[in-house]
Amino acid sequence: MATVGFIGLGVMGYFMAGHLKAGGHDVCVYNRTTAKAEKWVNQFGGRMAPTPREAALDADFVFACVGNDDDLRSITTGTEGAFSAMKPGAIFIDNTTASAEVARELDAIARTKQIGFLDAPVSGGQAGAENGALTVMVGGDKALFEQARPVIDCYAKMVGLMGDVGSGQLTKMVNQICIAGLVQGLSEGIHFGKAAGLDIESVIDVISKGAAGSWQMDNRHKTMNSGDYEHGFAVDWMRKDLSIVLDEARVNGASLPVTALVDQFYREVQKMGGNRWDTSSLLARLEK
Repeated sequence: MATVGFIGLGVMGYFMAGHLKAGGHDVCVYNRTTAKAEKWVNQFGGRMAPTPREAALDADFVFACVGNDDDLRSITTGTEGAFSAMKPGAIFIDNTTASAEVARELDAIARTKQIGFLDAPVSGGQAGAENGALTVMVGGDKALFEQARPVIDCYAKMVGLMGDVGSGQLTKMVNQICIAGLVQGLSEGIHFGKAAGLDIESVIDVISKGAAGSWQMDNRHKTMNSGDYEHGFAVDWMRKDLSIVLDEARVNGASLPVTALVDQFYREVQKMGGNRWDTSSLLARLEK
């Protein structure tokens, strides 16, 4: 059993922290909205803290799952940040989808404090978090990874070390690039099928068994066909992630014409009022 701090009880973090508690660890949580932390304690047990610093006190591992680079800096190096309280040898595991740049920046600061740092963004959506079946892409030192992996396993079905610090975030960027093009293709396919007068359920039943099959097709075609976009990863979050991707591409010289185009399509969905719709709502744009 490890002593664990968990910072950020959003759609993902709430359940991830719950799986850590269910895994037998002593978990102390912090959330910006106190009511959410109170709800978590009532549901899972454990403890809550009034600041990130206090959540990190005496912890062997401190996890974070917050919104963006600035949020991450605030809860780590801010006045009441976790880094100011973490003991030497403790490991900070960042599950936020953020930039590779901030991962390297925080790793450098952590090293001066004799703290371990791993960037470890996740994929699998809310359902994956609820079921403890997330995919975790980790960047950092192999020895630190081996120490942290048994704890990360509490909420994961797949955990991989991708390379040095920042590599986890870069791998998550690849993940989002692939998803963006795939969802647009699925949206166009369903849109075309409807325009052609085909029965979409029959079409998907056939093509999902071949090369066109995907997780998105299996899990989203029914809700897309019915115009229900209240599931999974929100458009606002996807645009945040794609902004990180496109910024990184400008640095490393990668050409991402489809990703850039799909990002603009999501911008149109936002203008339709779909900020909180899930990413499959690209179909709504075609059907407006």
